[in-house]
Amino acid sequence: MTQPPLSPLAADAAEPITSAGDLRLGLAVLAGIAVIVLLITRLRTHAFLALTIGSLALGAFAGAPLDKVIASFTTGLGSTVAGVGVLIALGAILGKLLADSGGADQIVDTILARAGGRAMPWAMVLIAGIIGLPLFFEVGIVLLIPVVLMVARRGGYSLTRIGIPALAGLSVMHGLVPPHPGPLAAIDALDANLGVTLALGVLVAVPTAVIAGPVFARYAARWADVPVPEGMLPARPSEDLARRPGFAATVATVLLPVVLMLSHALVEIVVDDPASRVQRVTAVIGAPVIALLAAVVVGMFTLGRAAGFTRERLSRTVDTGLAPIAGILLIVGAGGGFKQTLIDAGVGRMILDISEDWSIPTLLLAWLIAVAIRLATGSATVATISAAGLVAPLAADLSTADSALLVLAIGAGSLFFSHVNDAGFWLVKEYFGMSVGQTIRTWSLMETIVSVTAGGLVLLLSLLL
Repeated sequence: MTQPPLSPLAADAAEPITSAGDLRLGLAVLAGIAVIVLLITRLRTHAFLALTIGSLALGAFAGAPLDKVIASFTTGLGSTVAGVGVLIALGAILGKLLADSGGADQIVDTILARAGGRAMPWAMVLIAGIIGLPLFFEVGIVLLIPVVLMVARRGGYSLTRIGIPALAGLSVMHGLVPPHPGPLAAIDALDANLGVTLALGVLVAVPTAVIAGPVFARYAARWADVPVPEGMLPARPSEDLARRPGFAATVATVLLPVVLMLSHALVEIVVDDPASRVQRVTAVIGAPVIALLAAVVVGMFTLGRAAGFTRERLSRTVDTGLAPIAGILLIVGAGGGFKQTLIDAGVGRMILDISEDWSIPTLLLAWLIAVAIRLATGSATVATISAAGLVAPLAADLSTADSALLVLAIGAGSLFFSHVNDAGFWLVKEYFGMSVGQTIRTWSLMETIVSVTAGGLVLLLSLLL
């Protein structure tokens, strides 16, 4: 996919809030990103505050009036939270229902009962993929690590051989597949179709998880064959439950929003008539809010009630599911504010000009920008949101499929080489009892394989679609 011309709509957009030339604007962008990186990595400032201050710094360095910078930031923050906030909240509730009801345990136990020997790493990537669909990455790790440790201990498997596939499945879902915050924010920023992005995201995610998971784990186990750490086997989350939901009902509930969102995307392809009744129906049930809301309502019965939850406990589960996402919503919202500041300052047009002069394919440019921000900040979500803001003008005239691929290219770049400035790096290191060097040779390298493989598959799909 090559760089498209700027659309008339984009050309007629509001004038930039600053009259700075390309050189000053480019330096302002570097300064703004440097402020964010410094605050996050050196001063350990929360990403929400770092993005807010970085947006103001960018505007100041570009010579924009402060009132206009503030207006751009707040506009972007509001529109982003309005676009993805409800989806993130519903995804969090569904994930909490899955964890607290024992549904996640049921999926794990059922698959592990049918797997063994050489099939175990493949079973782990499958478990991580299913469970990782509605769960945030950190929650998925906390939920799966006890399973990984128990399987490795009881079956005599290498911890790396079992753990890398699980981490790969979670990471791929986190970076490429909605309703995770990063992909949702990029979809909103680029005005991409969620159903098409979801379908292509799964298409890219499956081979990526296989290559970075079971295949890579065979070699990683030779470089870091670590024993199961003593004292790291916590109790299973659902041991206090009298019963657990069934396997089929649990999987059906998790996949329900995926099926509903994909149904509309498929109908749009097959039925080329927006006024048709079928398209109107699937447009409603396939809308992300309706699809996730339906899964939450169904999950209250298939997961909560099936586990014997009372109305009071269901209410507590919803409350506790929503509480941890406050920080995520603020980060995503501030990222949207940073994106809007970039756009209103004219950075998008500057990148458009540069990409035309250099003849860089749009997908590769988006991937490289996301990689650079990921390496600097350590946050996949910040990298996704910031990169989406920078390349948003490039998506003006793209087709539905190409817009979705642009989202995936950014998501792939945002996963590149997790290292010491990423909280996930330390989470994996401590849970697995590895040294920094072993974590780099396993986790960091696995993340790089995920990023490069997914990026390559996205480029391949762009040639085929």
